[in-house]
Amino acid sequence: MAPPAWTTRPNAKDDLRERARELRRQHRSVPEVAAELGIAKSTAYRWVRDIPLDVDARKALFAREHSSTTGHGQMMAEARWSEYRAERDARQAERVTGAAGSVGGLTQEELVRIGAMMYWCEGAKAKPWNSTRRITFVNSDAGLILVFLAFLRAVGVEQSTIDFRVQIHETADADAAVRWWAAKVGADRTIFRRTSLKRHNPKTVRYNTGADYHGCLIVSVRRSRAIYDMVEGLVIGVVRAAGRPSAPCDPWPQ
Repeated sequence: MAPPAWTTRPNAKDDLRERARELRRQHRSVPEVAAELGIAKSTAYRWVRDIPLDVDARKALFAREHSSTTGHGQMMAEARWSEYRAERDARQAERVTGAAGSVGGLTQEELVRIGAMMYWCEGAKAKPWNSTRRITFVNSDAGLILVFLAFLRAVGVEQSTIDFRVQIHETADADAAVRWWAAKVGADRTIFRRTSLKRHNPKTVRYNTGADYHGCLIVSVRRSRAIYDMVEGLVIGVVRAAGRPSAPCDPWPQ
């Protein structure tokens, strides 16, 4: 039985399909084929997927899309990435803003636990070869420094027992860093201890340079062994509580 007559009639898509395959044989990429013929990339791929590019053709395609001579490939890539970055940054800002807004306030108990965990992550801890149990917290993030100072106030530390010291690379502006940190923590710069300068190593490539680099602030508390012991105990308690079946999150499936 002969096939229906309509199946043998010329079809405009047949011409497009043949043209797409011809372009592919000329080592054109799927996006290039789609753009030239005004068709969807998925359609172009379906029509030419059985015509792979050889190694030389792939190299030529890469060179074409990344050519700094014509700049066309670079502009096309930049346009695609600019749109993607804008969408990504918008989603990121939305997530950050939403998470920040979910924190309405902190009770003193919450602040103390947060401060203890922060210290155990970033602060100096006693070691078998150095059993000193003294509160010393070092960080370059002014926000975390302010949270830690709020923690110290919450546990009853007197301001007069707190020492500040800036640690910064010797090639940076140490005096400006002291002024910056003094303003951040609301302290007179004259009470800051002598700045600790880090030796410059020309072999190390550093990115923390420029006007936004202020080094780290070292916050030490004199006669703080009891505070240290309390911090260690709180951390043990939090770790123990997080491992209980009643912890506020489900365990990962085994």
